[in-house]
Amino acid sequence: MSETTKTNETGETEVNEGQDSPHQQIVDMGSSVVTNGHGTVHCLTIVGQVEGHMLLPGNSKSTKYEHVLPLLAAIEESDEVDGLLILLNTVGGDIEAGLAIAELIAGMEKPVVTLVLGGGHSIGIPLAVSGKVTMIAPSASMTIHPVRMSGTVIAVPATYQYFDRIQERIIAFVERNSHISADRFRALMLATGDMANDVGSVVYGEQAVELGLIDRIGTLSQALSCLYEMIDQRKKGESSGA
Repeated sequence: MSETTKTNETGETEVNEGQDSPHQQIVDMGSSVVTNGHGTVHCLTIVGQVEGHMLLPGNSKSTKYEHVLPLLAAIEESDEVDGLLILLNTVGGDIEAGLAIAELIAGMEKPVVTLVLGGGHSIGIPLAVSGKVTMIAPSASMTIHPVRMSGTVIAVPATYQYFDRIQERIIAFVERNSHISADRFRALMLATGDMANDVGSVVYGEQAVELGLIDRIGTLSQALSCLYEMIDQRKKGESSGA
C-alpha cells in the first residue's frame, strides 16, 4: 500500500494508507489494471522461474505462487474486473506451484486470455494452455520435456514410478485444456534428437498452433481484441439473462 502524509491543524503529521499506485503495483506484483470503454482488464505477468516452497536466489527472476494464488482469487471475485490477460515468459520451475496456478486460472469463469511471449517452457506449458483462449507470439517457443529433478535422487523403481505419476498429471491437464492428445503430447515429451543434452521437444509459434497446443498466433493487440470480445459477449449474456 502507498502512504500519503499531511499535517493537521495541530501541526501533527498524519499518515494515510491509500491504494497502490499503478507503478508500484507493477513493481510489486508484475500486474496492472486498466479501464476503458470495454471494461476493466487486469494484466498479470508470469515471468522467470515459478517459485515453489523453496526460495530462489535473490538474483533470479521469479513468480511467487503465494502472491499469484490470492490475486487470482481476488480477480475472480471482484465486481470491478471484467477480464484477465496473462503474459507469459517463463522457463518453468516448481511443478506443483505451476500446476496450482494453472488449475486456478482454468477454473475461473471470467474471460481469460494467455499470451506466450519469448518462451513458455516446462511447467509454463500448463500455464499457457489454462486460459479460455490461448495465444503465442510467432517468435515464441515452448520446451516440452519429461519431469526432471535436481539434487539427490534415490535410484529405485518407486522413484521413477513417482516421477511418472507426476508426469501424467501434467499430461492430463494439458490434454484437458488444449486440443492436443495425451499420446501426441507424451511423444513430444519423450522425443530424442531435438535437444542437445536431454530428451524432449522445442516447438515454436506456428507449430504450437498446428499441434493444437495453443489456439492461435497473436500478439498484444490480438490478445486484447479477443479479450474485449469475450468481455462484451459476457456482458450481453448477463444483461439478456437479467
